Amino acid sequence: MAGPVSVEPANPVAAVRAVLPSLTPAAQSIARLILDDPRVVVRSTITEFSSVSGTSEATIVRTARALGFSGYSQLRFALAAAVAKEPERLVPGDLAPDDPLTDVIAKVARAESEALADTAAQLDPVQLAEVVSAISEARRVDVYGVAASGLVAADMSQKLLRIGLSSHPFSDAHLALTSAALLRPGDVAVAISCSGETPDVLVPARTAAEAGAQVVGITNNPRSSLAELADHTLVSAGRETAFRPGALASRISQLLIVDVLFVGLAQRRYDTADAAIRATRQATDRYRAR
Repeated sequence: MAGPVSVEPANPVAAVRAVLPSLTPAAQSIARLILDDPRVVVRSTITEFSSVSGTSEATIVRTARALGFSGYSQLRFALAAAVAKEPERLVPGDLAPDDPLTDVIAKVARAESEALADTAAQLDPVQLAEVVSAISEARRVDVYGVAASGLVAADMSQKLLRIGLSSHPFSDAHLALTSAALLRPGDVAVAISCSGETPDVLVPARTAAEAGAQVVGITNNPRSSLAELADHTLVSAGRETAFRPGALASRISQLLIVDVLFVGLAQRRYDTADAAIRATRQATDRYRAR
């Protein structure tokens, strides 16, 4: 197994958000302060931030290292550079109950465009190429996901079918386990979970791995159990808000990963994919013409 992956997105706040669930309670409290207002770190020495956060300097240093930085100074410099580059981007304003719809449109569009940009910035082309190769050569592709990730799983499966690849989506854990147990070497299981800790996704993915299939994880958390289990991990990004929990906020970035994989597969299998797309289009056109 590949194990957890490290990511360095263009927006360092995205890196903090991605690993937040994996941090200790003390580190989480510091990370949430960073997410609420990164500028607090930028303008504070470690002593000042210790006073603001109510934590020791040693805890702050350990948290910075857990977030992937060598220490507090590196974290502070990274946030300062991001603020200088895009001063309004890091804290895009949460949705409020009394926001007019014009503000809702602007805030949702901004959050989703930033999620797409962060996902694109941290996607590893090498990992993507390996996943494209594995799916292209697979006898069968299972796709596991529940709730919002289940919608993404269904979208991925229908895209693969459209270019002639045998694929089935599963949002029911029992059916997923039944299918996973029958996979074999050369097959691929794609497990989609925002947290990377969803039991209904993790257990079938682990069963698929035990059966010899390659496991691809699509998750927000590069240090999650899913990332630890998967042979290949593709990291999505999404900003959670009061009206858009993490799983919903990540759906758009998960769909971006699915679309990128689809295009990569269509390129790799161009002749057969083109023929399959034309055949399926003709079939649906004939149906609509009835």
